[in-house]
Amino acid sequence: MPDPTRVAIAVIHGMGSQGDKPQGPNDISFSAGLYRALRNYMAPEEWNGRVAWREIFWADILQERQENYVLNALKGKARWLKTRRFVMHNLTDAAAYRKVSDNETDVYQRVQARVTGAIDNLQAVAGPDTPLLVLAHSLGGHIVSNYIYDRQKAMRLDAPWVQALTPFQRLETMAGFVTFGCNIPIFTFAYPPDEVWPINYPGIRIPQARRISPWWQNFNDKDDVLGMPLAPAGTRYQDMADAGDLSDRWINAGSPLTSWTPASHNGYWADRHFYRPVAAMIRKALKIGPVT
Repeated sequence: MPDPTRVAIAVIHGMGSQGDKPQGPNDISFSAGLYRALRNYMAPEEWNGRVAWREIFWADILQERQENYVLNALKGKARWLKTRRFVMHNLTDAAAYRKVSDNETDVYQRVQARVTGAIDNLQAVAGPDTPLLVLAHSLGGHIVSNYIYDRQKAMRLDAPWVQALTPFQRLETMAGFVTFGCNIPIFTFAYPPDEVWPINYPGIRIPQARRISPWWQNFNDKDDVLGMPLAPAGTRYQDMADAGDLSDRWINAGSPLTSWTPASHNGYWADRHFYRPVAAMIRKALKIGPVT
């Protein structure tokens, strides 16, 4: 019997060293700071028994191989090992995550399978008619955007595999998308600006009057060199912003030691300038009610 939750939240990490071993489906690791900040900030009657929270963890798919390369090819031979390790665990995540085939052993498909696993877990816990929010850090925004795009394309093509899914699994109860430290624009430069296609609003089962606006909120620190606004990335992203579907917001995130440096890329998780607007979106999602 599902818990009496009223909103389901999936949180995905971005590039970097998050761990080289798979974690349990209900574990809270990289998002613990945000989870605690929201739970403490929101009233117990808003949070307790009403919020289902699950992480999408995928770092282990690449991290062990990356670290083995550093140890075997670079340690004791090359200089600037810490910098090289940073490059290896960050840039190679972005380079490796690309669709080369439909083979389930490919990195792209393995990462997408982790998203599917978390969505299925949330459906089991929260129920198939629950509004869904997705919070995506860094490269995680690109991963979720691709995941939604692939499902929307499959629906347009009437693919049998996607027709067999529930509306929740097709993300048709997804009420909001939060990206932070977002680097989606990096992946758009292979196309002319007028040929860059963002995802469509996924939550088509949610009645118009109960939808969150803007449904896609993008937060970036001005000192975060990996965090970028979306609207200037292409004509249709700008159209989304003009229509009130997308908002780009600059915030100051991180501790006094990091908020003014590029290290602010990892400073969003427990910062009030980030978790307070996230809490506002959760409160709006709680008012949506069951989606049929």
